[in-house]
Amino acid sequence: MRPPYLKIAPVLLSNSAHAPKSYLKDLQVTRLSFWQTICQQDLSSTKICDRKAKSRESGARAKLKYVCDLSNLIEVIEGEMKSLVLYPYPMEYDGQSLQGHYLLKGLKENGVSAIACGRYNRTDKKVFYEKYKPDVVIGIGFWGDAPELISHPLANKMTPVPWLNANGCVFNYHDLLNSLPLILATSNWVKATYIRDGIKPENIQVAPIGYDPDIFYPRPKYDPEVKRLREEVLEIKDDEIMILTAGGDVTSKGAQEMIRAIAKVQNKLPKWKYVLKVWPSKSAREHGIEEEKLIDELGLDPDQFIYVKGKYNPHKMSLLLNACDIYAAPSRIEGFGMIQLEAQACGKPVISIDVGGPRDTIIPNETGFLAEVESEVKLDSEWVTRKMGFERRHRMKFPEPKTFAYRANVNQLAESLLNLATDAKLRNKMGKAAAQHAYDTFNYRITAKHIADLIKKYVIKEKSAVEQPINNPVYSFLQTRV
Repeated sequence: MRPPYLKIAPVLLSNSAHAPKSYLKDLQVTRLSFWQTICQQDLSSTKICDRKAKSRESGARAKLKYVCDLSNLIEVIEGEMKSLVLYPYPMEYDGQSLQGHYLLKGLKENGVSAIACGRYNRTDKKVFYEKYKPDVVIGIGFWGDAPELISHPLANKMTPVPWLNANGCVFNYHDLLNSLPLILATSNWVKATYIRDGIKPENIQVAPIGYDPDIFYPRPKYDPEVKRLREEVLEIKDDEIMILTAGGDVTSKGAQEMIRAIAKVQNKLPKWKYVLKVWPSKSAREHGIEEEKLIDELGLDPDQFIYVKGKYNPHKMSLLLNACDIYAAPSRIEGFGMIQLEAQACGKPVISIDVGGPRDTIIPNETGFLAEVESEVKLDSEWVTRKMGFERRHRMKFPEPKTFAYRANVNQLAESLLNLATDAKLRNKMGKAAAQHAYDTFNYRITAKHIADLIKKYVIKEKSAVEQPINNPVYSFLQTRV
């Protein structure tokens, strides 16, 4: 149940009937054909008819195939705007897949007709182009996905609107990106990165990622699921402060800087445990060796560090966030910071870094603490490959060094950690502010409406949208963080 202090924003009341209360389940998905893609989507504006299905066994493995009569497959009921959303679909638990899932869900609940499609599935995309005839094709990825998110829709006379993240540098497709009426960037930092690397600023608008408030919300520690995870699985006691960092690997999320911060104030901290949640990956393994070595060098007790490995679905991730007392992620590079947002939504104060996506989601000294940048990692060249659209693999030299990573000020991280760890009232105050801030500004219905507003104004050019300034909670808050 949502806590009483979490006030429901008036803009959402009209959509309350559309807010599902069930949690996302673990999904066992296989590669879907076009027919399965259609059938799995809750389309109020689409009628499905005439299907033929047959299954065939090949050895011990059964493969399900559907044969469709595409000539009479979809009858579209006209709506105000039709959107085809390209992302890693069917949905998994990675960031870009959830980014697309929440956008699709929010567009529908705001009255916008929307259909999902795998961004690399050219067969299904062409069918949707021909049968659904979307007004816009919203593609989620980064600049390297331009062939699928931009070129393919353009070749089929569609209007692409890429919603892009950044990985430190834009190496290619500048002319293609500059030809578009609208590019969506997940944060002001992503926008600045694209502008720095030669993309026109006038066609880039910031559109943050949303989260699901029916999954990520504050739960008390005595909640049975939270209590079981904290006490039985993690074996953390009531009188211990639980610090949490989560990511594909935690070094990229600033864990090594946090370990150094802990070492600076360990004699002043109450009892604590540091939980590090990683995905099984080569990066996590390699950085894990570095982290363990650092813990040993600093003379810290390795038993106070708990590694959790595995792919968590959103429901389980919400339990982990609710189990912690402090979420810490002064990321070395962060285009948005989804888990930092979800931690705030769960009522947790966040310790992060004052650069990148966190600057757009955390209110300094109110919902969390942002440490200054202590140093930057700059490169004067980098390898580029054929997958990036180049004819051959080679090393690209930059006219001047470019920043590819940051390091947070460890002294400031230590001070923030000490303040939060020793003051339960401060944690509670900042946690309540964080939950309300996340709900009012970043829940998926509001962020999806923000994207629809931008498309209507800059792409479709609806008269009412062109004549009036953008006015929604997302846009208003972002203007304060530029």
